[in-house]
Amino acid sequence: MAKSEKTAITPTREQNYPDWYQEVVRAADMAENSPVRGCMVIKPWGYAIWENMVHLMDVLFKETGVKNAYFPLFIPLSYMEKEAEHVEGFAKECAVVTHHRLEPDGKGGLKPAGELAEPLIVRPTSETIIGESMARWTNSYRDLPILINQWANVVRWEMRTRMFLRTSEFLWQEGHTAHATEQEAKERTLLMLDVYTKFVEEYLAMPVIRGQKTPSERFPGADDTTCIEAMMQDKRALQAGTSHFLGQNFAKGSGIKFQNEEGQEDYAWTTSWGSSTRMIGGMIMVHSDDDGLVLPPRVAPAHVVILPIFKKDEDRKPILESARALKDALEAKQFHGGKIRVELDDRDIGGARGWDWVKKGVPVRIELGPRDIEKNSVFMARRDEPASKKTSMDREGFINEIPAILENIQESLFNRAIRYRKENTFAMDDKKQFYDLYQKASGYHNGAFVMAHWCGSDKCEETIKKDLSVTIRCIPFDSPTEKGECICCGNASSRRVLFAKAY
Repeated sequence: MAKSEKTAITPTREQNYPDWYQEVVRAADMAENSPVRGCMVIKPWGYAIWENMVHLMDVLFKETGVKNAYFPLFIPLSYMEKEAEHVEGFAKECAVVTHHRLEPDGKGGLKPAGELAEPLIVRPTSETIIGESMARWTNSYRDLPILINQWANVVRWEMRTRMFLRTSEFLWQEGHTAHATEQEAKERTLLMLDVYTKFVEEYLAMPVIRGQKTPSERFPGADDTTCIEAMMQDKRALQAGTSHFLGQNFAKGSGIKFQNEEGQEDYAWTTSWGSSTRMIGGMIMVHSDDDGLVLPPRVAPAHVVILPIFKKDEDRKPILESARALKDALEAKQFHGGKIRVELDDRDIGGARGWDWVKKGVPVRIELGPRDIEKNSVFMARRDEPASKKTSMDREGFINEIPAILENIQESLFNRAIRYRKENTFAMDDKKQFYDLYQKASGYHNGAFVMAHWCGSDKCEETIKKDLSVTIRCIPFDSPTEKGECICCGNASSRRVLFAKAY
């Protein structure tokens, strides 16, 4: 029996995918579990990734006319009750504040005191309280559109949590817009989905499928929900972003009324759209390997790490001087609109130093020792290739080529993910084949993405979900009209939808 290759992460993806994921997060020093159940502490490396994502998305949002604002963390219960379908959808996840102070309990401890006249909900999302502000800001069609985004935290009291993927408190952005016409609101819904698609594909290197949610999977209270779905390495789907057309439902609940061009009173048409730190979890699961995190260069906190190699004390000074000069030269170069970000690690901890950066996912590692200085060269390793693969390059050539190398890594990661999804996406028409695929799925092998016909009935959708824990992830926009038979009941269907197990 062949000896298995040693990896930095144990267990491997094949052995235990959920534990592998948690270990990648830990080994990359991205986050850790908090003493508060279901919450996490995002450590500097993980938060630096989020900061880069925030900056990049914020630019894309503002290019569409959106402006940032901030709204209260606490939402009066009465606001939530204005939109019955919305509150029903979030009721089981809401954290509720009922008191405003603590006082001694007479036994050496503390007890809640000062009961609130009205309970406050810790925001699970902000449609209702932002709607209240929009109602005050809107009188005439000239006040519209209102295009608002906020970067914030939200709380949804999850029972089963996993760092970045599903936590009781998480970071996100939520956009909210109000419009004078239905058509304008629908166009904004799709525009923001386009923005998410651009960000996830071009910056996180995650290919997505764009589509519409089924009625049962829509955002609570929405007329329509659109989404982007990505395939993880265990072949599950992850919803990476959503954009909702809310119709006039929330406008009526919040009283967002205006005088239209004909002088008549009308309700605004609203949208909301959001993405969160969950995208970091998706990025980890799409690209990382059994040696740790793999980062797309466009969101990496550092593009290059320089590792000076010295075995003799007399080598330390000249090698460090050379390494600092290399760092300066690299930082003078530009990559995707900003300077190259470089770390110089001169810790004296032996081989563990290199593996630290492998596990952190830095796109390019450089080793610089006495021989490299003599030859005016560098020893380079790319994180999208096996850790054992290293290449000697002319120093000046490397400095000049680093922007192209990083761009090539970005493209390589995206193309690899595209190939993987294509290899694991199938069109199916046979119910037994469909059921066999998912009933045999387990662990690292969670079936596939399946494009199959669906008749449109809630009953068939629920039957498949109950039997297989498989859901309709979306009705893809590019799914062509074609005659077929529902994969569940055999009734007539006009197009295929995307089925998968999901996070």
